[in-house]
Amino acid sequence: MSHSVVITRTTTTTTSTSHVVLNTGYLRTTPGLLKLAQLIIGAVNVGLVAYYIRRYPTSGLPASAEFFFLLMAVAFLIGTFCLLASCLVSLSTGGIISKTIYELVYHTIAFLLYLIASIMLLVDVTNGRYYHTLKDAYMAAAILGMIVSALYLFSALLAQRSYRGI
Repeated sequence: MSHSVVITRTTTTTTSTSHVVLNTGYLRTTPGLLKLAQLIIGAVNVGLVAYYIRRYPTSGLPASAEFFFLLMAVAFLIGTFCLLASCLVSLSTGGIISKTIYELVYHTIAFLLYLIASIMLLVDVTNGRYYHTLKDAYMAAAILGMIVSALYLFSALLAQRSYRGI
């Protein structure tokens, strides 16, 4: 019976004043780059929608589509930050967590909810619910939401490939 072995090279950096070990080699892997891109685009989405919700309130309460989009963006920004931080701080987390069902479930749910939130916001924008300044900002957020949901889908597919029911 033949089998294949994958060898991953990990680069660590340490400083002499602290005992923090950073697994910088994780950012050179596809899952690491995907998580970093999800984190950056998610932060842009949160900043964009949060700025315009506070600056240009529509009727006292935020609309359900923009509020749901902001809620999903914040939730998955925090979750992705925790995943990325744990993979960067621990040398073994990146290799171990990808073999569990957690990443598959997390990325699948993130893909679905981010996609739903982006479609809801896009429908509100195209129906002319917002005036010009909000329309441009929310259109950009909805498009970035579609992009980040595609990144979560790709992460879910990678997680499904690496998952082994232990």
